[in-house]
Amino acid sequence: MGTAMLTLALPKGKLGDDAIQLLAKAGFPVKGIATETRQLVFSFPAEGVRYIICRPTDVPTYVEHGAADLGIVGKDTLAEAGADVFELVDLGFGYCRFVVAAPRRRWEEAGHSLETLLTGSRRVATKFPRVAAAFFRERGLPVEIIKLHGNIELAPLVGLADLIVDIVSTGRTLKENDLVEVTGIFPSTARLIANRVSYRINYQRLRPVIEALKAAAQGGAGIATCS
Repeated sequence: MGTAMLTLALPKGKLGDDAIQLLAKAGFPVKGIATETRQLVFSFPAEGVRYIICRPTDVPTYVEHGAADLGIVGKDTLAEAGADVFELVDLGFGYCRFVVAAPRRRWEEAGHSLETLLTGSRRVATKFPRVAAAFFRERGLPVEIIKLHGNIELAPLVGLADLIVDIVSTGRTLKENDLVEVTGIFPSTARLIANRVSYRINYQRLRPVIEALKAAAQGGAGIATCS
């Protein structure tokens, strides 16, 4: 990895804030760390650890290519990235779900049947084309995937798509746009991931860190040692 310090990639935003709380619980130094700041690297030489703050979608990339030994990222982001990393621990926070959703009226007219709904147009809008394509492919349902970067709920309201694949927590946004969940795909929580080379070469050093985070996630009092 080219450094004596253990490097962890953390996501910006709420998931990153929750990750910092978990790190503190596990005994990591976190004083002064913030995910919404211009400072993107926080180093603690005495403890042998540093953090790099990334966009959530970039965390798997930094870990895969060795810029970070470990990373904390949502399963939704990890699944869409398809990065070649080790998924080590389900950390339990940041819960949301991948769902397929449709306009309420169209769903009722289709008799609550996904196959019937897709007998006409087969366009699906999503920020997660890899996840969406895999879901429909596994069910033998050919669809046209339309990738968007935000406001997915708008697509069926203006005729751009017939269905959407998105992540939800409470489902409130779907209801506000008169969309209904057609089926769930899989749940998502924050995961601890590792660079494959670092995991093999530095396993003895990484193992106590991984165990400490695992214990903290499970409600224990594990204390991390990075050096």
